[in-house]
Formats: sequence, structure tokens, C-alpha cells
Amino acid sequence: MTGSENRAAASSVAALAREVEEFVATAGWDQQPQLFALVPTRELLRQQPELADQVDTESPLTPVAQEPLPEGDLAESLGRIAWPETVEGCALAQEIIVLPPDAESELPDVGETTGEEDVDRLRRAAADHPSRTEARLVAAVLRDGTAACVMRLRGVRAPEGGDEGDVDEIVEHPELAPNLVDALRATLQP
Repeated sequence: MTGSENRAAASSVAALAREVEEFVATAGWDQQPQLFALVPTRELLRQQPELADQVDTESPLTPVAQEPLPEGDLAESLGRIAWPETVEGCALAQEIIVLPPDAESELPDVGETTGEEDVDRLRRAAADHPSRTEARLVAAVLRDGTAACVMRLRGVRAPEGGDEGDVDEIVEHPELAPNLVDALRATLQP
């Protein structure tokens, strides 16, 4: 791919990640992780023409929501997924807790190899931390490796002097969740 083709692909997958986040946001907070197949719009409309008024026919790919993932270890669930060739990519929306960098020193100390009990203890400590911010993270990847991440920070305080109250903040960067991006890429491998 040329540089301009890479930028176009990155822009396209970022738009898909935003579309998925906006779709999930319509149902509010406190949702299970949700997986989406990114399928060619033309093929989708060829097989289901009745969807023409529900999808962006100008977009080359359309996100298609899958059944909710089971509760439990997300990495384990993703490790069991293999997409058919007709799926050009995938996206995952999940709610997370974000802590400021200085909060790490306040979390329980665990060794380099963390067991399930240690992970649960860290999750509880993060969820109870006074500086925590709840967020929704969407990571999207294509078979060619292009990736994008979008994160909605829930109810961040409005700037001083603003009368909007708490507002959601959107952060977008392809490197927000490198481990999640790698796990999603693995689901697209033959």
C-alpha cells in the first residue's frame, strides 16, 4: 500500500470504530463486551437488500453486531473466535476503568505472574479507586492489519466556568489498546 492508501485505510477503520462506539452508546452504560464483524457493504446488501435503508451504502464496510460475549475471561473468548474469509475485519466494544498514571503505586502489589485471584483483586481496587474514570473502549482491526481505537470517557468534568456539568470525552488513537488490537488481529488469522 502507498502512504495515501495507508492513511485512507486508517481513516476508514477509525470511522468504523467511531460508528461502533456511537451505536453501542445508544444503549447507555453497563453493557457486556460486544463484538462486531466488519463486512463488505456490497455483499451484505446483495444478500439482504432490505437493509439498504439501515446501512451507509457509501461505506465499503458495515459493522454487524454479533451475539454478546459470555461473561468471563475476554482473552479466552477471543481466543476461540475465527472469522470466515467474508469478514474483512472486526471490532470490540468493552467498558473499562481508566486510572491516572500516579494511581498505579496505590494498587495492590502482585508478582509478575498474576493468577485469576490477583487479577480480580486488581480489578476491584481499580473499580474502587477515587480517581477512576469509567470508559468505553472500541478497538477495530482489518485483515490488512490496519487498526483504530476510540475511547469514550464517562462524565469527565467540564472545563472551569462551563455550565454543561459532566460531559463525555472522546479520545481516539490507534495505540490506545495494543494488546486488544493484537488479540482481535489473531481472530482474523487463517
